[in-house]
Amino acid sequence: MALPDWARVHASPLFAATIRSTPADFDVTEELGIEFSGDGEHDYLYIQKISTNTEWLARQLARYAGVAAKDVGYSGLKDRHAITRQWFSVPRWNQPDWSGLDTEGATLLEQARHSRKLRRGAHKSNHFKIVLRGDDLRQHAAALAERLAAIDTRGIPNYFGPQRFGRDAGNLALADEWASGRRLPRHKRSLAISTIRSYLFNEILHSRVLAGTWNEMLAGDTANLDGSASVFDVGDVDDEIQRRCSEMDIHPTAPLAGDGSTGHQPFDHWPGWMAALGNARVKPGTRSLRLRVRDLKIDMNDNFVTLGFSLGRGAYATSVLREIVTANGL
Repeated sequence: MALPDWARVHASPLFAATIRSTPADFDVTEELGIEFSGDGEHDYLYIQKISTNTEWLARQLARYAGVAAKDVGYSGLKDRHAITRQWFSVPRWNQPDWSGLDTEGATLLEQARHSRKLRRGAHKSNHFKIVLRGDDLRQHAAALAERLAAIDTRGIPNYFGPQRFGRDAGNLALADEWASGRRLPRHKRSLAISTIRSYLFNEILHSRVLAGTWNEMLAGDTANLDGSASVFDVGDVDDEIQRRCSEMDIHPTAPLAGDGSTGHQPFDHWPGWMAALGNARVKPGTRSLRLRVRDLKIDMNDNFVTLGFSLGRGAYATSVLREIVTANGL
């Protein structure tokens, strides 16, 4: 099952390009945004990894420290085919000496102590530096500058990126297997659930893009306060709500499907998925329909373009790129 070509908002991509020619072409730096306590039972490790899977690295850290893999914390999965820098927390019950850590593809950059395990989604943002490679790209300089200005002003649709659905969208088959009643290991069950919710959210967002309301607050929407997990229900859309939405202080949301979710066409189109979510008592959630892209920068050359930008937690750089270029993996 292939992924749909979900609707864009900033017209057609400007040019074709190659991404991830080398790991250095996709550079990600995590900003955690918390103040360490300086004591406690967890070592926090800031690690640069190259062409390395986050979950695999977490298991190596657990083995080195003599703890269970489930006790190692990280805020989010970072791209494998990239150079990334992110934090991990590891219990210091066995007082590991991290100066001896020697793991292929990983370099320890900083170390701190904190009182709590690092939880998923705890980081503040990710900073990206992405190289797009092609021929005679400088000819697109004016159009690219105009496109980036529009993205800066209007934002982009907050789609889940293709990596959420696995290589060749293979996680969709896993979702079907789970929904049909097959028993799966815990981590695959979790993956199936997140795949279903992500796909259904993207379908709802796609319909709002086609309707021209992806960046507008509608009566009955739930609003998300920019840069936070705070949400509130919107009754009538008054001038103040419209102003805050146009200034991207708040964003409209759509549901992340769960037990009892109704009212959207994709939910009716996938009754087996919805029944499985209900049987598993998956708690419904929300996600912003619009993504604010911060700190946009560009370095233009004849045969490559370097884009820099920052995104909040849970956002996908590939959703930014697909509004600009055509490339494999978008």
